[in-house]
Amino acid sequence: MTLDVTLDRDHYVSRHASLAKGASTPAWLITLRQKAIQHYQDIGLPTTHQEEWRFTNTQALNGTRFEPAPAASAAGIDIAAIERLTLGGDLYRIGLVNGRFSPELTNLAGLPTGVTVQTISDALRASAAVVDANLGRHARWENNAYSALNTALFEEGVVVHVAKGVVLEKPIHLIHVTIPTAGQPTVTHLRNLIVAEESAQVRVIESYVGRRGTYWTNTITEIVAGDNAVADHYRLNREADEAYHTGRVDMFAGRSGVANTHAITFGGLLTRNDTGVVLGGEGADCTMNGLTVIGGKQLVDNHTSIDHAVPHCTSHELYKAVLDGTAKTVFNGRILVRKDAQKTDSKQTNKNLLLSDKALVNTNPQLEIYADDVKCTHGATIGQLDESMIFYLRSRGIGETAAHHLLTYAFANDIVGRIQVPALRERLNDYLVHRLRDEDGTEEAL
Repeated sequence: MTLDVTLDRDHYVSRHASLAKGASTPAWLITLRQKAIQHYQDIGLPTTHQEEWRFTNTQALNGTRFEPAPAASAAGIDIAAIERLTLGGDLYRIGLVNGRFSPELTNLAGLPTGVTVQTISDALRASAAVVDANLGRHARWENNAYSALNTALFEEGVVVHVAKGVVLEKPIHLIHVTIPTAGQPTVTHLRNLIVAEESAQVRVIESYVGRRGTYWTNTITEIVAGDNAVADHYRLNREADEAYHTGRVDMFAGRSGVANTHAITFGGLLTRNDTGVVLGGEGADCTMNGLTVIGGKQLVDNHTSIDHAVPHCTSHELYKAVLDGTAKTVFNGRILVRKDAQKTDSKQTNKNLLLSDKALVNTNPQLEIYADDVKCTHGATIGQLDESMIFYLRSRGIGETAAHHLLTYAFANDIVGRIQVPALRERLNDYLVHRLRDEDGTEEAL
């Protein structure tokens, strides 16, 4: 079958042209969109001939004609089913279905003074200064066609703004639900912006779920942790088995700011996660963790970047993957220490566990150091379960299957145990227990 990529490229350009006719779009956003669509046309869709994509075949994604996801009602969606796939508990929640605000999935009652949670369309009217000052300032879309498309075509998303000195006790849950159209692949371009002003603290969970069917979720989330602020971020992918997910998270931490992000990927046929952090103020700190648990024919590509731009900053990165069936994963992690970033302390680790002889891992941890007074380490491992540990457990009366499950659970739970949201940690813990017993490796959907 021949895939008509040119047709789809023109299709997306035409979509941008129709959006450009909107009268309510501010001038700065029109300019940003125009630059993005032009750049998309210049670089084209990614292929395995490009270094950043050589282990991830996007031919099926590129050659499918995706139409904008139509409006869909959340009336028939069981909130209990969403909570089963994501999390419940005592938190604030805002939901979008097919990229449109859903009052049925939203509960923001009791938000304290100084905290604003709203859609981007509302924020462009009510909080224009916050959006103007931050949207598009941190996302690195120039070398990624999908991110350029998002910048050119996004229509909705969520803006979270926490004012100076405000400490938000409860997490904010952003729920993005896709209800695909039968017989027609659809795409949703989502844009999220999270801003924690000086000395503020916020914890945000992004969840992506969908009903079975072919669809594409294309997202960008920009996060700003101001001076002495804390931004703790979690991204949970529970997309349907037939879905494509391309997402990026770009964070900035000011002086003594803390920017943490955690990527948890279970769902989707093909997932590309790009995660970048810029430590832009002295004393800034970053934790970047990731957990991938996949099987069947799933593919997950994690590209990460930590930029130590100034002195006296620290970063700790740990990505783990568990693969079964013919699943594939890619880890490409880059730590950049700039010339003047003395006294940098950075550690990067990637560990992969293969449960099948047909699973495949490509890992490439990188250090790029231009300063001379630093403490940096990196490393990667790929292996199977330790036979001596299995033998030890069996010698204590534990069956072989149970021993495999126990050791795999312990490997994955190292990441889950680092999560600072109790409700999310408990939900993921329960999921791991059940998923690792599921021999077919399929992902539950709505």
